[in-house]
Amino acid sequence: MRIDRATIFCLRIPFVEAFRHSTSVRSFSDSIVVRVTAEDGAVGYGEGVARRYVTGETVESTVSHVANQLWPAVARADFSAISLSHDPLSALSSISAALPDHGPGDGPDRVIAWHGARAVIELALIDCLLRSEGLSLGQLLPAKRPSVTYSGVITAGSIQDAVKHARYFKLFGLKYLKIKIGTANPVQRVAAIRNAVGPEISLRVDANGAYDTVTAARVLSALREFGVGAAEQPIGRCHPNELAQLRVSSPIPIMADESLVTLADARALIHARACDHFNLRISKCGGIFRTLQMARLAASAGLRVQLGSHVGETAILAAAGRHVAAHLDQVEFVEGSYGTLLLAEDVSRESVVFGHGGVASLLRGPGLGIKVREEVLRNYAQNIISLQIARPALAERRKGKCLC
Repeated sequence: MRIDRATIFCLRIPFVEAFRHSTSVRSFSDSIVVRVTAEDGAVGYGEGVARRYVTGETVESTVSHVANQLWPAVARADFSAISLSHDPLSALSSISAALPDHGPGDGPDRVIAWHGARAVIELALIDCLLRSEGLSLGQLLPAKRPSVTYSGVITAGSIQDAVKHARYFKLFGLKYLKIKIGTANPVQRVAAIRNAVGPEISLRVDANGAYDTVTAARVLSALREFGVGAAEQPIGRCHPNELAQLRVSSPIPIMADESLVTLADARALIHARACDHFNLRISKCGGIFRTLQMARLAASAGLRVQLGSHVGETAILAAAGRHVAAHLDQVEFVEGSYGTLLLAEDVSRESVVFGHGGVASLLRGPGLGIKVREEVLRNYAQNIISLQIARPALAERRKGKCLC
């Protein structure tokens, strides 16, 4: 089956409250959504997130890569129907193979991997082809559990605000919390939150690479008494041996995030014994196919997995994450599905927000399992780009200057 046309939506959905960590402050979602339409009329939606400090992509470069590199390959391809298989990687391999790989960009801001771009197209194709067959992604990725339990994330900011959010999450019944930490009073911050939520709540920390190796070792040692279950990316993206040296001295298990973007990264981290957990994010990892590949590498090495998310993801990536989180054997923590807890408005007719205790039901509908509201995409799109076969991309600048 051929894909006749595609549309790119560059979104800017305001947040209910700004989200902060050691490298960024965000007050709106800047996700890129692609809608594809097949020759039989089936429609699918995908979402990708551009983060310069993670993959090296920007919104502008991601859109350009989708329009000029990935879309021509998709337009030339004739896709086979997705057939249910005992091996999801086998079922998705033809979609992955149709998307060309391009090397890192040049210059000081070179792209590590075009994974946000790849994810948005891959998800749209999966959603479209499954809908054409009347199948759910849940049938392709059979669930290993009856529901998915999400973590709360406490943004950077004052300790007073952090404690307030921690108490709210506890009141809402959440059992897992991740605390964003940086250079300002990390130990006092964790201590205050532990005191507020008590010993029964699982705590982990995320530094987003805020420390050098010496400082990280000192901070992690000081956090030992508060029962922290994992420390996510305490130092910046570096040679795996540096993270491995920190892991040897750390009393807290190490989780790789920004150091884990590509399959080559995953293999190098495993070879160096640099971490105890992989933080897999569908957009960061380049889509479902590559996320599953990395999860298998983790399992073979005896590593645990967090299925993470990028702040500001809409219901499209949240739905994909729900299916993957329900399917993985070794998943320990799951993030995302904040929906309108964070976004002023989400893009799906169904709410994807987790309920009390962080528990969320499985999605059973066709494709990704949600119905996307086209009117919401158009309302919050800063730029809409139409892509068709053998026709130049047409830019529809709806709200003044393009912010892509």
